[in-house]
Amino acid sequence: MQFVKESVIEASVEEVFAFHARLPEAFEKLQPPWETSEIVHPPTSLEVGTRVELRTKVAPLIWVTIVAEHVAYEENVRFEDVMRSGPFAKWHHKHLFSSHPRGCVLRDEVDYEPPLGPLGRLSAPFAVQPRLRKMFDYRHEVTNAEVRRLRGTT
Repeated sequence: MQFVKESVIEASVEEVFAFHARLPEAFEKLQPPWETSEIVHPPTSLEVGTRVELRTKVAPLIWVTIVAEHVAYEENVRFEDVMRSGPFAKWHHKHLFSSHPRGCVLRDEVDYEPPLGPLGRLSAPFAVQPRLRKMFDYRHEVTNAEVRRLRGTT
């Protein structure tokens, strides 16, 4: 399955990419406040081999540890991570940056397989997609606000 979120940020590709590279600060800011999670091991880089670990609450008494690893990196173009362990059977997240007449296109592409096999795939449009949409809407809003703040145009 695939989820895509794309936004135009009125800043250069370099500025938008640089915000994401401000670690661990950017990673912390991009965590939605309604998600109950703890950053166990924040990213120290966007480069290949960097690992991230966080614990997130997926149900009232159920915590899951998520370990993601960066598997591709091209400065000002993209970085990618895959979930090595966590709630999804598959998770490959591409963070893509490209020029646009009004600034930068920020595109998140997530190829994923929900847990629970066929039941997870059946429920994804109702259980997974809305949650991803809300999370990535938030992340793009934060990115836009932070890039504007960093350039002094809030």
